[in-house]
Amino acid sequence: MITMKKKVLLILIILVAILSACTSNENATIVDVSVDEAKDLLDDEEVVVLDVRTIEEYSQGHIPNAQLLPLQELEARLSELNEDQKYLVVCRSGNRSAQASTILIQNGFQNIYNMTGGMNNWPYEVK
Repeated sequence: MITMKKKVLLILIILVAILSACTSNENATIVDVSVDEAKDLLDDEEVVVLDVRTIEEYSQGHIPNAQLLPLQELEARLSELNEDQKYLVVCRSGNRSAQASTILIQNGFQNIYNMTGGMNNWPYEVK
């Protein structure tokens, strides 16, 4: 039996996929990755971790070198980000990171990795 949280997450992931397909930015991609795939990505590639949680959540533990940019501030602070950079977007559960990933793609960013499951499922080092 699927829980309500899982249903909401599934709907959001499907919505992100649909929205990303409808965007005019043809080269842009959102790649959903598990926490294990995210760890591999951090080990193998030059990717910036963009943590879209609140400062309170971030201060309770975050991926080392993660850049805090709360979702509610994202659109106002897009100019601080490099459109050509690869970003791994993370939050607590995967919902806000999916929303943030869509915002980034709609604003011309090219390579966005959305960590599904969020920090709730991150078993690796935190600071």
